[in-house]
Amino acid sequence: MGTRTSLVIACIALCSACSLQPVNPWQKGNLAKPIMALDPDSLESRFDQHTYFSKEAASGGAGVGGGGCGCN
Repeated sequence: MGTRTSLVIACIALCSACSLQPVNPWQKGNLAKPIMALDPDSLESRFDQHTYFSKEAASGGAGVGGGGCGCN
């Protein structure tokens, strides 16, 4: 069991070492590209939300509970 424990500790140490490196200034340009955004095409997502709200007959149905009847 000692080998398994040391292996788990080594894996955790290796995985956590990746997150400790800061982003260099010249690398921030890559992070600012539209393809890196959670929602790369905001116009398309607004259109999808409008379609969803129109079908559900409710406003704000993506993040709150309840149906189109107004009850929560």
